[in-house]
Amino acid sequence: MRQINEVALLTPDEEKELGWRIINDDDQGAKEHMIKANLRLVIAISKNYAHRGLALADLVEEGNIGLIRAVEGFDPAQGARFSTYASWWIKQAIKRTLINAVQPIHIPAYMVELIARYKQQQRRFEEEHGRQPSLQELSHAMGIPVKKLEIVKRAVKARNAPTQAPVKDDGDTVDFSDLFEDNRTPDPERRVTDREDMGFILKLLDSIDQRDARVLRLRFGLEGQEPLTLKQIGETVGLTRERVRQIAEEALKKLHTRLTDARPSQWVRPEGEAPPPPPAKRRGRPPGSGKKKSPPPA
Repeated sequence: MRQINEVALLTPDEEKELGWRIINDDDQGAKEHMIKANLRLVIAISKNYAHRGLALADLVEEGNIGLIRAVEGFDPAQGARFSTYASWWIKQAIKRTLINAVQPIHIPAYMVELIARYKQQQRRFEEEHGRQPSLQELSHAMGIPVKKLEIVKRAVKARNAPTQAPVKDDGDTVDFSDLFEDNRTPDPERRVTDREDMGFILKLLDSIDQRDARVLRLRFGLEGQEPLTLKQIGETVGLTRERVRQIAEEALKKLHTRLTDARPSQWVRPEGEAPPPPPAKRRGRPPGSGKKKSPPPA
């Protein structure tokens, strides 16, 4: 703790400067400085999860792993403070460790949050209507597709099943291959979820300016290639690095506004419809066009 307090907290400008050095130059010194300056945040968050089956030192250790991932993924162009961005990664790392420590059946951290929302919306619906909600009603209340809701429902059953003799829906005993996660292959349910979310984001990209959408595709590697730096994007589209940064920041704000809209699907363009053309540039009057013509002689 004494060593942690020796490193001063970062100002917003210092966070951006270190972030750009990490992104553009892969500066290990900047990465280490960013980590040390935010160790206080890890300890503060870890204390909120104490007395849940793991010692505080173990929680801090797992939180540090989340902090490292946050430092590697932080993008100053998004305009958020690093502490806001890093808190999510730190909490996810700690939650995942707690789940694996107390649950014999592995349930991903993102699924635990969906299960909590599922139970909350189900109780609320029963209190308001006096009956169990249908899949469609619960899907609308949670704002997720029916297919994803079915996955959540199966996860709830798996979580509540007796640990000594887990069974399937038909009453048969669950095989061990269904209980233990295969870390060698990607989680198919997570892949389906990610593919659906990515497909919707790509559709929203088509609803904004073509230039802004292309900058975001290049920035985050959405065109089947590795993500490019601001300098590389500027060379590709013929703009300065600072202008590319401004475009990316403005485009991200547009996407965030549409994603958080009450009806985000209204921004999705129907298939086959061409994107709107860029606004035409206004041309000035030709020389002499503003002069009044003298009337012809009588």
